[in-house]
Amino acid sequence: MNWQFHLLPCIQMGVDEDRRTIPKPTDHPNEKLLFLRENMFHLTSQLSMPIIEVALVVSKYIRIVYDSLEKVAENSGEKLPADLLHPIPIDDLKADSSDSIHSFPLESLIGSVDEDRMDILDTLIRNVLNESELEFILALQELRDWEYEIRLQLSKVSGPGGLFSPISLSDGF
Repeated sequence: MNWQFHLLPCIQMGVDEDRRTIPKPTDHPNEKLLFLRENMFHLTSQLSMPIIEVALVVSKYIRIVYDSLEKVAENSGEKLPADLLHPIPIDDLKADSSDSIHSFPLESLIGSVDEDRMDILDTLIRNVLNESELEFILALQELRDWEYEIRLQLSKVSGPGGLFSPISLSDGF
C-alpha cells in the first residue's frame, strides 16, 4: 500500500472528527501550533515512525526555519532570542550516554530509513507552515520541543536498533 496517498487526507483535514483543515493565515497562532503538533503527533504514532526518521525530518525543518530567521534578523540588525539558538538543555543527560550514539555506524543506518514515511512527515510540516503562514519564531519553538523529546529518547538508546524504535510521545505532549 502506498502510505503517502492513504495519509494525505490526514494532512489536509487534521485528525479531529470535525475534519478541520489547515488553519488560515488569519487564524490565531495558537490554533496553528496546536494543529501542527496534533497532526505531527498522530502521524508519527499512526506510522510508528522510528526516532531516527522523526529526528531527521525535525532537524531539517529546524535548520530551514532557523536559517530563515537568522537572515531576517541579520538584515534588520537584530538578534534571535538566546533560547532559540540552541537545543533545549536536558538536565539528566549523562555524558557517557550521549557518547555511545556517536559510535554507531550512522552512514549505514541512514540507508535503512523509510524515505516515504519521512516524506509524509516532511509534507505535513511544510504544508502546515506554508498554508497557515505560521510565524517562524513560533514554528522554531515548537520544533525545539520536538527536538527535546527526540534527544531525551536518543539519550536512552544503547544500540543501533534503538534508533529504529518508534518515537514515544506521551498523550500530554
